Amino acid sequence: MKLRINSVPRLRGEVTLPGDKSITHRALLLGAIAEGASHVEGFQSGGDCQATFSCLQALGVLIERPGPGELVIQGRGLRSWREPTNVLNCVRSGTTMRLLAGLLAGQGFYSVLTGDAQLLRRPMDRIAEPLRAMGAHIWGREGGRLPPLSILGSALHGVEHHLNVASAQVKSCLLLAGLYAEGETTVIEPGPSRDHTERMLRARGVAVRTEGLRHTIQGPVERLNAIDTIVPGDFSSAAYFIVGAMLVPDSRVLVKNVNINPTRTGLLDALAAMGGSVQVLNARDTGGEPVADLL
Repeated sequence: MKLRINSVPRLRGEVTLPGDKSITHRALLLGAIAEGASHVEGFQSGGDCQATFSCLQALGVLIERPGPGELVIQGRGLRSWREPTNVLNCVRSGTTMRLLAGLLAGQGFYSVLTGDAQLLRRPMDRIAEPLRAMGAHIWGREGGRLPPLSILGSALHGVEHHLNVASAQVKSCLLLAGLYAEGETTVIEPGPSRDHTERMLRARGVAVRTEGLRHTIQGPVERLNAIDTIVPGDFSSAAYFIVGAMLVPDSRVLVKNVNINPTRTGLLDALAAMGGSVQVLNARDTGGEPVADLL
């Protein structure tokens, strides 16, 4: 396939982006263990988030789709999931597998997480080993390093985890397991990673304490509150339009409803350091996440 790109004198207009994938995953998972109906607008319906959607349905979670990009997740609490009758197919989504593993470790049943050929080559020992330290029964190929992952839910206890590599997925997996653990679960990172899980847990009434790179949750947690979430646009997708408008003279592009979580917006800092100017308009909060329009 050949593509021909013609230059233009300027870029002008408004852009509305697809929903943020990281936030969509977490809105689904947290809604599925909350008490009550969680309404989600702007559902990112790509393959990865669809894998999370399908796995939750296989676990007995009722999810309604009243309209395009809309979901209503009928949560019935932290221990309301049922044992699946088949393996849970995460397809190619490492986020689905890692975050679900943390939640399944504290359930009262057996489950298996699998995926496509690419996902089955991705190492999972960075979640399996710390989950075992919490008392989880979890097995995989090559001594537990590779999926499929077999998980037998068990009683968990809080542990202080020291991560060798900063990873939002690993951190989130362990904090989600900490919802079910007796005592404090602490994750200490070597550097900052995106903090969507911490923000979205707090928005649902869970006390997550963050002190620098140290994140702590006191378990077991009794309940999560159901809330409505408007999934903002993905800043990673917005980056192309922002940089394009910076490079082409006399451009004016408005990117609407973008997530501006400071753990995701390093590009804005870099552009400011180079003399670029991006206006942040209509700043607001949705579901614990900062959102704005960028000009």
